[in-house]
Amino acid sequence: MVSAVTVAGVGMTPFGRGGEQTAREMFGEAAAEAFDDADVPRDAVEEVFYGNYMGEFAEQQGHQGPLAAEAAGVSAPATRVESACASSGVAVRFGYEKIRSGQADVVLVGGAERMTNLSTPDATQALAAAADALWEIRAGVTFPGAYSLMANRYFHEFGGGREDLAHIAVKNHENALENDLAQFQKSIDVDDVLDAMTVCSPFGLFDCSPMSNGAAAAVLVSDEFATEHGLDAPVSIRGAGQHSDHFALADRASIPRAPAAERAAEMAYEDAGLGPDDVDTAEVHDCFTIAEVLALEALGFYEPGEGISAATNGETTIDGEFPVNLSGGLKAKGHPVGATGCAQISEMTKLLRGDHVNSSALEDATAGLTHNAGGTVASCVVHILEVER
Repeated sequence: MVSAVTVAGVGMTPFGRGGEQTAREMFGEAAAEAFDDADVPRDAVEEVFYGNYMGEFAEQQGHQGPLAAEAAGVSAPATRVESACASSGVAVRFGYEKIRSGQADVVLVGGAERMTNLSTPDATQALAAAADALWEIRAGVTFPGAYSLMANRYFHEFGGGREDLAHIAVKNHENALENDLAQFQKSIDVDDVLDAMTVCSPFGLFDCSPMSNGAAAAVLVSDEFATEHGLDAPVSIRGAGQHSDHFALADRASIPRAPAAERAAEMAYEDAGLGPDDVDTAEVHDCFTIAEVLALEALGFYEPGEGISAATNGETTIDGEFPVNLSGGLKAKGHPVGATGCAQISEMTKLLRGDHVNSSALEDATAGLTHNAGGTVASCVVHILEVER
């Protein structure tokens, strides 16, 4: 079994609201960029794993595995992966495991989502299908409401408040300011967040990730293939983990905890032979501002109750001791749900190898972590990436 999987190349479309391109067109664009970046021919690909969540809702399109392969110009076995907002993160893990097992040397992974061609009510209904249809959707629960329950319970158990969440939004918008692929390249301040229209208390508009269109792709290869073909690819995936939790919030022992993320992280750390102290930066699934807090604690970077003040204290800002979401995160980069997990891999790869606009914050960094969650973290996948210096 090989020790790591090389990220040969990555590609990503700009994330945003333009709804003219179909998901297949966007994925074809991202895949083309990934192949160019990798300098790997399409006919070398032995498997395709493609993440998409809401194609049936937004484009009345199922059976998307072979469609994605065709869009990418690849002839290989192709599988669509669906795990809500963690769809392409799981697709990356499947590709990683396929190579680690020795069953393939070159795998194309990624995902795409077209969301903004739907009305807000229709898109909200489509997203809500990732919650429990019997015990949550029928009661009128949508994800802003579900995460607001998690936030309010966190405040009750540990303290903190809206201003702490506002600092997370401000930080992530600032990180996206010069990221040409980000949906929001606009500075905001704490007052902007606190004064924004309420979505579901304690969240205002700036506490919530947007609906987005976009795609991301990555060409993964075995270390042996990279060496044999002389690829200039210094970033590898060293570890991966995936886990799940009770589907409905009401069935969980603790609402402001994320056991799926905790267990996925434990698996990834063990797989990589590293721990939280070895990680220099993270891209975490901040679909709502409280989600960044829950992620930082579940991943072992902060103890329960301590993550809420990380952004407020400047610890997770671009010049802090542990920068988080240097891409802008889901909050500002955007969140086309089927593409998000692989987009984190794309952004982290560029951050570590030095060709991201915010790479200067990571000059001595050697390891980064990506955390991609589905629903109210009923599913979660974690990857640990390492760069050769």
